[in-house]
Amino acid sequence: MDESKRVVVKPPELVNLQLEEMEKVPSAHRFQVAKVEFADEKPDEDGDNVRETAVGNGSVAGEEDATSTTFSLPSDTYGNNHNSYTGYGTHLKTFGKNTTEAIPHVDHYRNLLSATSPLKSRPTLAELHEEKDDIERQRHREPLLSETDTNPEDSKPKDNKSAIKFGWIKGVLIRCLLNIWGVMLFLRLSWVTGQAGTGLATLVVLLSTVVTVITSLSMSAICTNGIVKGGGAYFMISRSLGPEYGGAIGMIFSVANAVAVAMYVVGFAETVRDLLLAHNALMVDEENDIRIIGFITISLLLAIAIIGMEWEARAQVILLGVLLIAMLNFVIGTFIPPSEAKLSKGFTGYRGDVFVDNFSPNFRDGEGFFSVFSIFFPAATGILAGANISGDLKNPQKDIPLGTFTAIAISTVSYIVVVWILGSCIVRDATGPLVAMAIDAVNSSETSSTMSSVLNSTPSMTVAKLQYTFENIQNCSLSAEGGCKYGLLNDYQVMEMMSGFGPLITAGIFSATLSSALASLVSAPKVFQAVCKDKIFPKVQFFAKGYGTSENPRRAYVLAYVIGLAFILIGDLNAIAPIISNFFLMAYMLINYSCFDNSLAKSPGWRPSFKYYNMWLSLIGALLCVAVMFIINWWTALVTFGVIGAIFVYVHYRKPDVNWGSSTQAHVYRSALTTALKLAHTEDHIKNFRPQVLVLTGFPCNRPELVYFVNSLTKKISLMVCGHILEGSHSDALKEYRRFRRGYVNKWLTKRRIKGFYSVTIAPDFRQGARSLMQNVGIGKLKPNILMMGFKSTWKTESPESMDAYFSVIHDAFDYEFGVGVLRTPERLYKEGEDMLEEENLPQEDENNYDVFLRTPSREQAMLAYLGVYDYQKDLRVKAMEEDSPLPSPSRRNSSPEVETPPQDLEAQTPEDLNTSFSRSLSKIESSIHFAKKQKGTIDVWWLFDDGGLTLLVPYILQTKQQWKNCGLRVFTAGTKRGELVREQKQMAQLLSKFRIECQDMKIIADIGKLPTEKSKQEFNELLKGLVLDEDNGETVEQYPWKTTEDEMLLLKEKTNRQMRLRELLQEHSMDASLIVMTLPVPRKGTCSSSLYMAWLETLTRDMPPILLLRGNQQSVLTFYS
Repeated sequence: MDESKRVVVKPPELVNLQLEEMEKVPSAHRFQVAKVEFADEKPDEDGDNVRETAVGNGSVAGEEDATSTTFSLPSDTYGNNHNSYTGYGTHLKTFGKNTTEAIPHVDHYRNLLSATSPLKSRPTLAELHEEKDDIERQRHREPLLSETDTNPEDSKPKDNKSAIKFGWIKGVLIRCLLNIWGVMLFLRLSWVTGQAGTGLATLVVLLSTVVTVITSLSMSAICTNGIVKGGGAYFMISRSLGPEYGGAIGMIFSVANAVAVAMYVVGFAETVRDLLLAHNALMVDEENDIRIIGFITISLLLAIAIIGMEWEARAQVILLGVLLIAMLNFVIGTFIPPSEAKLSKGFTGYRGDVFVDNFSPNFRDGEGFFSVFSIFFPAATGILAGANISGDLKNPQKDIPLGTFTAIAISTVSYIVVVWILGSCIVRDATGPLVAMAIDAVNSSETSSTMSSVLNSTPSMTVAKLQYTFENIQNCSLSAEGGCKYGLLNDYQVMEMMSGFGPLITAGIFSATLSSALASLVSAPKVFQAVCKDKIFPKVQFFAKGYGTSENPRRAYVLAYVIGLAFILIGDLNAIAPIISNFFLMAYMLINYSCFDNSLAKSPGWRPSFKYYNMWLSLIGALLCVAVMFIINWWTALVTFGVIGAIFVYVHYRKPDVNWGSSTQAHVYRSALTTALKLAHTEDHIKNFRPQVLVLTGFPCNRPELVYFVNSLTKKISLMVCGHILEGSHSDALKEYRRFRRGYVNKWLTKRRIKGFYSVTIAPDFRQGARSLMQNVGIGKLKPNILMMGFKSTWKTESPESMDAYFSVIHDAFDYEFGVGVLRTPERLYKEGEDMLEEENLPQEDENNYDVFLRTPSREQAMLAYLGVYDYQKDLRVKAMEEDSPLPSPSRRNSSPEVETPPQDLEAQTPEDLNTSFSRSLSKIESSIHFAKKQKGTIDVWWLFDDGGLTLLVPYILQTKQQWKNCGLRVFTAGTKRGELVREQKQMAQLLSKFRIECQDMKIIADIGKLPTEKSKQEFNELLKGLVLDEDNGETVEQYPWKTTEDEMLLLKEKTNRQMRLRELLQEHSMDASLIVMTLPVPRKGTCSSSLYMAWLETLTRDMPPILLLRGNQQSVLTFYS
């Protein structure tokens, strides 16, 4: 490259990299670099032009200087296609070389569901890390969104015309000013000045400004912490605090804006009615004329809104112009000397004594500072008008803060200026026209001058004479009616009287009411559309549809129109007005609280580019909003909190399927982390022992009985972790591991209200996986202390190695000082080599659909399909592309000759029909799970040996649960001597009493040591058939470690007889029990073989009611001390 052609841009200038990718990034977020050197384009090896860029040290991209800070910004980092990878996953033209890596790009961080065009994507970790041979099979990649995930409307051809977007002036500033400058400016500000005086009225304005400024600071922080879409306050609050707060504020904010439309329209209609009344031109009567005018007005506003945002914006600009002219007309009028009529109504022109008299407060009619503040504060609201159309702004992150703060500054200054003008020019009380006659009568005996001659004299004479008659003008006793009807406190039309041309003030009132009505009519549907799109509430998606490039919510417009029209026709707006004000204040409060809560959570995702905020200031703003709500009206504040609370509770329990990374989630994490750390430094105590269970379920829906049983034990009181072991090599099981880590199982657990966690691990075999789980699952004190397994009912038919591994896991659990539980039900929970669902269990009409289940490659994939999170047909298509093989027919199970072809009517069914029927079949089977139902009968506890009390504690905990509360405890223990049964029974009763455990019955079994019957012995020997070491044929323990020996059987003969005798006792006493909990025999290392131990367990559990063999770790879990 020619060094002379290199252009260097020196600091601190901001360099705009003219690249297509950077056009999507707002200028405020572009990189600021100290030095950028551009180089000429040169063709690469393939003939494509690549721009080489050197930064900082001047080295050129592509050089092999390892210490260089050079990076490349090619004109098209990803080539010309959206699929940016070659057959080997190579990423073209990065650094001018073929590489899989990709430089940072905005598309990499976009939400797929928000994309309006195909997105560039970064290479996956697998594409960077895996071998190239594996990556080559993935060259036929699936679309980012499947056909079922895309919106059907997105496939429709759309107008190429871009959507209308507004800048900060037209989109935010004008809208906020028109909402802030309402009728309050012309009709109530004079009354506020008269009551509070110029000083306190200024304080009222400034205090209102403090609330709105703090809220705007919080809003600016939130809206600059990420892209703000449509929905305004709802979007910001919902993404910050979660769907509960967002849904509540979205609904009431939409309703409040819709009702506000009626308020503003009625205000306009009343003004028009008064004009008609003054000219004796009423259409029907005073009340119905308001309805007719209101109907016509709101219909015209609806037409403007439906036509499009562009026409609505033009109308707002015109209305702002009228409003500004009206305000200028008022200011000009104050410099015109007052006429006789204006003087009689209290307008004196600028006078120092009037200003001094009006500076201090003069509260009347029970009014006070806070009541006056509550009247004025709605005039300061309207700061959300720009944020409510955030989806129609060019750059919401920049436009909303700039436009809102500018509007607050302009409106605050204008309010204070008007207050001071009013306080300088007009008295609080004036008698009106009658005062001229009164003064004429009083002065007739002294002079023949009339009020007319006084007013027509020179200005110096007027001032002199007015000082003399000033008290008379304010003397209400001189009025014919005995009271003052004019002045700041008595006449709401003083601004019109003071103005240069009165009708312009009327036009300003029209402008203020219509602009506010139009802004509210636009805001309500926009916010409600955003709520509907998020599907927080059921059956409202109809109103989410948008029309045109701007997604105009015409259906929501009609809904807001109907609500507004209803309140125009039948509503008592004076009573509703305080509630609407409180709804808006609630939105302000939640915006402030959102900023505070996000800052308090200290989530790394909270990175607003707007830095001029403070979390404690936001909290103060939230408290101020609450205080203002109660100042305005205490009962409407309670109503507002009640409505918000009701919607919050509804959304919370409905649990919409959304995840927005709210601060609530961040707080949950912080709270859990803090509590776990605190708990880790707390010493264990027997009274606080909780059974924390690691249950080896595999894929949980394969063993639902085991999951439901343990959940009934641990729900809401302790820890449950479903352990899943993927056996095999790391590389072979990695794909399945990644799939199970994606949250599918958590969805299954959540759907069934199972309170537990799920942990999956890869291990070469079952034993290594169980060891890994027992050692590593949990943190601090939140670690399992009990290992729960289903009984391995196939221990005789499967490989002896799997039986030995199962047996060894029990040894390992005792080594790690775990309690051990083995659960067996008639359904045989642990089925290593069988499917969970057997064909005969399916209803007859659904057998064909079960064929679909059998066609899937594995039980796990079938269950994923049942959950709705796995598409088997899609998986087949992907595999076909990876292996370059034809797509298998959906009507065939597999290529095995022994598998029959399903009926032809199954082939005619669509995949959707098959999935529906299949889900229905599995749902029927799942509904028959034993432990998912309420239990009746008894829980029989066979507490044979003291294991620390776990065998007794677990049944007691079960009995306290809703599912088991109808089951009584029956306790069976072993007696030592036949002659001491009464004493032993009394001792056991005392022990249970000290433990505060009530039992329905207690029995001491004296003949446990009795020899079993011959039948029991024969059955036991049959279990060991083929599992006894045949030393005569040369079998050795090293070759067959799972087999038992004659010496071992002789050594453990007493224990073996005990197990057989216990089976006989169980058949005698507990066959009608809902659950049996019995002490698990402990195998001694090096003494008991796996086959003999499994024969013991088989003897105890075969053909029994649900039975749990349980053994503690010989440490006390019960105490009778306080």
